[in-house]
Amino acid sequence: MTTQTSTPAPAGKTGFQLPKWAGSFGFQIIAALIVGLGLGLLAKYTGSTKANPNALGTTLQTIGSSYVSLLQTAVVPLIFTAVVSSISNLRAVSNAARLAWNTLLWFAITSLIAVLIGIGLGVLLQPGAGTGISQEAKYAGKSGDWWAFLTGLFPKNFLGLGATTTVTDGVATTAVSFNVLQILVIAIAVGIAALKVGKAAEPFLALNASALAVIQKVLWWIIRIAPLGTIGLIGNAVAVYGWDTIGSLGKFTVAIYIGLALVLFVVYPVLIRTHGLSIKQYYSGVWPAVQLAFVSRSSIGTLPLTQRVTERSLGVPRAYASFAVPLGATTKMDGCAAIYPAVAAIFVAQFFGIQLDFTQYLLIALVSVLGSAATAGTTGAVVMLTLTLSTLGLPLAGVGLLLAIDPILDMGRTAVNVAGQALIPAIVAKRQGILDETLYNAPRNGDPFCDDVDDVDGTAAVDPSAAATPAAGRDERELADARA
Repeated sequence: MTTQTSTPAPAGKTGFQLPKWAGSFGFQIIAALIVGLGLGLLAKYTGSTKANPNALGTTLQTIGSSYVSLLQTAVVPLIFTAVVSSISNLRAVSNAARLAWNTLLWFAITSLIAVLIGIGLGVLLQPGAGTGISQEAKYAGKSGDWWAFLTGLFPKNFLGLGATTTVTDGVATTAVSFNVLQILVIAIAVGIAALKVGKAAEPFLALNASALAVIQKVLWWIIRIAPLGTIGLIGNAVAVYGWDTIGSLGKFTVAIYIGLALVLFVVYPVLIRTHGLSIKQYYSGVWPAVQLAFVSRSSIGTLPLTQRVTERSLGVPRAYASFAVPLGATTKMDGCAAIYPAVAAIFVAQFFGIQLDFTQYLLIALVSVLGSAATAGTTGAVVMLTLTLSTLGLPLAGVGLLLAIDPILDMGRTAVNVAGQALIPAIVAKRQGILDETLYNAPRNGDPFCDDVDDVDGTAAVDPSAAATPAAGRDERELADARA
């Protein structure tokens, strides 16, 4: 009797497989950009407009807005739990005060460099001269001011939430918003209080750390579908605005993007090389966050991915990165608060035939360096521009001239913002001798989500508190998470 035995096939996948580069997050974003551009053009040339979108235009708008809403929904709990956790972790760092001071100092240094570039481009290119457009543009939106910044530091409720109600055709609609700056203030106060309380606060800090891990996992899921959100966001931008909206403001648009390119591809590499770090490794590490920032146009929405690449690709210790990156997302804006208001203020002055003197140029620099904090609790570059114009005594009506192309500019501005928000923690960490250069120089695989299991408990990040965690305990938690 003969017994036949079958030999099992070698383990592994069979059949058609996508090349490895096709699974890269960066490739997926680029592919989504191309698809979104094509669908946006199709929607535009089939009659879709901002006021009356067709079926394709409505679909793109819904996908894009829904994705941004998902990102923003998770931001409030992320900022609160991350900042509280980072402050509690700073007790293991002997030079916490020095880290905070150096972070703010380098925020100011890079902002000053960026605004000087913006002023130089404005004077050299004369973007407001000979535009050929009328002076009928009006601006009735929210204006930035220093008093609003100071009063805005004081939370009106524990969650830093606000609500506005509008009545249209007898129907009342209430929209809920959150003030990021107030949430940051609340989280810092709670974190410091927990440290002062001591042992009695340990259960609270443990609960906060657990909540942070859960929130991060949900955010990674949201960011994983970023290519889908990219199709909607880019497609809607092209369908609604189109590149032809640049029109007679082409010189202004070119000036902005030249300034952004100089900061991103000249200033940042010089700073990186000056500190003895690899330029290639910086860009390969930060690029996933820059791509997401470009399409989402939201530093806050990109915050989870910015923090991840800062820790896992650039080698910044988690205890420090979870403090510096959220702070940078609200106050570090080389694109929105430096390049843009400088060029735009000069544009408005030239458009209305107003001659600026040396003192006013100094005011532009001062407002740009300090003003990003004054607009952190509101939103973006438009409010920053109104703050600059009102400080200089220039007409706010000039803002209305630029609103038509603001979405096109905002993509580049936000990308530069996020690149700077990851750069400064890396520079400060390097100067303080706490940067993990082995992790910084490690090969990249293009996937910022490849080590989700390690990231949940933070063991792979360079965290001073991680040294006190037994290896066996870490292995058990990683195994439990992998099973989940």
